This record gives sequence, structure tokens and C-alpha cells, in this order.
Amino acid sequence: MCGIAAIVSNQNVNQDLYDALTVLQHRGQDAAGIATCEGSRLHLRKDNGLARDVFSSSQMLKLKGNMGIAHVRYPTAGCTSSAEAQPFYVNSPFGLTLAHNGNLTNTEELKIQVFADDQRHINTDSDSEVLLNVFAHELQQSGKLTLSVDDVFVAVSEVHKRCRGAYAVVVMIAGFGVLGFRDPHGIRPIVFGERKTEEGSSDYMIASESVALDVLDFQLIRDIAPGEAVFIEVDGTFHAKQCAEQIDHCPCIFEYVYFARPDSIIDNISVYKARMRMGRKLAKKILKEWPEHDIDVVIPIPDTSRTAASQMAHDLGVKFREGFIKNRYIGRTFIMPGQKMRKKSVKQKLNAISLEFKGKNVLLVDDSVVRGTTSEQIIQMARDAGAKKVYFASAAPPVRYPNVYGIDMPAAHELIAHDRTEQDVCEEIGADKLIYQDIDDLIDAVGKGNSDIKHFDTSCFTHEYITGDIDDAYLARIEALRNDGAQEQRNTENIFLEMQE
Repeated sequence: MCGIAAIVSNQNVNQDLYDALTVLQHRGQDAAGIATCEGSRLHLRKDNGLARDVFSSSQMLKLKGNMGIAHVRYPTAGCTSSAEAQPFYVNSPFGLTLAHNGNLTNTEELKIQVFADDQRHINTDSDSEVLLNVFAHELQQSGKLTLSVDDVFVAVSEVHKRCRGAYAVVVMIAGFGVLGFRDPHGIRPIVFGERKTEEGSSDYMIASESVALDVLDFQLIRDIAPGEAVFIEVDGTFHAKQCAEQIDHCPCIFEYVYFARPDSIIDNISVYKARMRMGRKLAKKILKEWPEHDIDVVIPIPDTSRTAASQMAHDLGVKFREGFIKNRYIGRTFIMPGQKMRKKSVKQKLNAISLEFKGKNVLLVDDSVVRGTTSEQIIQMARDAGAKKVYFASAAPPVRYPNVYGIDMPAAHELIAHDRTEQDVCEEIGADKLIYQDIDDLIDAVGKGNSDIKHFDTSCFTHEYITGDIDDAYLARIEALRNDGAQEQRNTENIFLEMQE
């Protein structure tokens, strides 16, 4: 998962882009980058690390210009090389930089096309670099020295014809403007907004989540529609056009479960309200299937599950308490490569307040159970803190299959629910009882916010991949890339290479 942002303004955009990245930091903690345009000259700074570590004051001063794009990243295939930090740049045609959230599912096929047919060189393993070169080639087909906005939209249309998978993209064309576009399924989120200036003109911003607009005083206009492209010229002139021949809106439901901030609105659905409804659905399930429950207290596992847990406690008529204190200076364990690092980080990340557990039957609530490593350790922490019984509830159904659209869910055999029953998972994580959200309840909880959305990408729960091009051979390839052994080998190789630099 990644976060993207772009701004066209009447003043320098470096500080605004940096602020946007800090708000989107939850979407990626591996690398950060900003590219700006001053006249026709591009300035770029990117590296591994959090935004606060990548950009010093002196580097920020070099990022001059009234338009720019930005990116925070974690690696979908586990690579931590700084060479794959974004934005990516290609000089032909016109000078382009691109930042991408999502994952192409036909990358290997496109790599061959880009080399053999488009005669372009790919320097990394990133599908984002492939996407940039596909767009660059299609833009070059205009054959013009001076671009028009229509030329840009035609290039996006050709990208839609060639690329499959999930992509929310921002592109900056040197001296011309900023482009944002979204795949025809609208799997990954992307919104845009406007900020009026004192002079009466407008600044425009594109971002992964609406919260990035909020903090910079941009008014949310709407989401970029599936298959649509928006283009803002350097003078602030705004354009929008549908560029896909066929669309089928199917946003990723896991954005609402886990990734997005609760104060964001995605596809006209409040993430906060969706999570409240998830909690209400879970409470209803418990009251139906376990009416004589003996739950004394509901405790969320910080932070994503707090909204659902609070609603659950209310509907169950039991106390809601904060039983874990989170260390704010440790990253998300879900994002960390390598099982050893995940295991080590849980104890550093959370500490139990014993008085909230001692002698009580506790219901722990989390957004989901992926590998189960964290869940198992947290349940043991609750027991060590004195809990009499430890029940566990997941706001999401069992995660049984990999996500191929930009979320680094591991190989299938590393998912605790893969080929296991719910009772098997309960025993594996050491809970006295495990309550999963039902898939239909999850879809209803999220979809109630926008009745125009007819279905969601739920592939990690249902094994139904919306793009229609995912087979066992493809899943075997990504399993080879994503399993912990492969990730650890890549990390070791990257460390060695960086030591040689």
C-alpha cells in the first residue's frame, strides 16, 4: 500500500506536499519522495525512511516550484531498495515523474512489451516504473513538440487498454501540469479538491485520502471516478474526462477495514461510520449466537479497531476500556518485512494496563487477523496481565487468500486462516473464543454509506479477483516473491548493495 499526493498552486508547494505525506504516512513507512517543477526544471528528493527522516530543511529548500507530486511507500513484493522509492522519473517525452498506489497484474507481459515494442529500458523491479514507461510511450505517440490536454487524455485511454490491475496515479509533466487517473475498477482510492486563494484563483490537490486535503484547507470536490482522468494545467486550469471504454466500480473493502484513516471519506463513504457499522454487526452476531455471553469488558487493539470496538461495547451493554497503550514511535507490524521483526516488534509496540484485565473475561477486538502472530502474542499479553478468559473478535472475515492489488498480504500458506476452520484459528492464536465478521455483514456495513457501489473487491476473503486474470500460476509467482524467506533474502542483498555504495 502507498500514499500519493499532487498539488498545483500559485506558490511553492514543497511544504504542502511534505505535510500531506506526514498525514498519509500510515499508508507506507518504507520510503518517501517529492518531485517539484520550477518552470521547466524538475527537482526530486526520495529515499528510504519516514518523511521526517528523508527531507531535511536544506533539501526542502531545493524543492522549488508551484506544482509537484509526492509518495510514501511500502514494498508490495518486499523489496526495500531505495532505487524503488518514488516518484519515478523519465526524461522522454517532455520530462515525466510518476507516483503510483496499487499493483499491476500483467507486469511481466508489459515489461516485454516496453522493451521489445516501445524500446524503453526498465531499471528496477517496480511495476510503477513499468506503468510510467507505458504512459510515456503512449504520450510520445502524439508526435508533437507542444502537448494538448486531449493528448494527455488519449495517452491515459491507451494505458487503460494495456494495463491491468489496480492503479491510482499522479503524473507531473514538466512545464505543463499534473495528471491524476484511476483504473477502470477504481480499486485503490484517489480524490481531489480545491483551495481558493486570496487573489481569487484556485489551487488544486489530488491525494489518496481526503484527510490530506482537510489538513491543508482544500475542499474535497469528489473522488476521481474509475477510468477517469483529471488534469490541472500549470496555470490552474482544470480538466476532467472519462478515459476508459468500460468501467466496473469495485473499490477495495480492506481500505475501510484497516488501511484508511477513520477521518477519511473514500468513494463517498465515511471510514469512521463504516467501522462503527462493523462493530454493530459484530455485536448483533454475538447477541444472536451467544446471548448468554459472560464478557466483562471490550478492549480494542490500537488503533484501527477502536471505532468498531466502541460501538460493539455500546450495543452489547458492557464496559469499553483502553487496555493497551501503544508506543507511537514503532511502525505497523503488518507492514514490517520478515516474521522475526514482526514478533520482536509486538512487545515494543503495545503494553497492557493490568488493572483492566485482572480477573475479567475480556473481549479483544482487532480489525483483522492476517498471519495471526500479533493476535497470538496479544492474547498471551492479556493472560499475563491477569485476564480470566480472553475472547477475540475480528471486524473482518477470515483472511484466507493473498491480495494482488497493492496490499502486501503474504503467501497463502502464511495466512493463518488459509485451509483452516475458524475453530482451528481460535486454537492457534490461543483464544477462548473467536468471533469473525461475516462477509455479507462486512459488505453491508461498508456499502450502506454509498448505495451506488454495487460490489467491492473482497478477494482476500472470497478468492474472487475482480480483474479476471488471476489464476493459480499467478498466485504461485507472487507467493515466491512475498514469502518471508524471499523477503529476507532481498533485504540482505539490498543491505549488501548499499554497503558497497
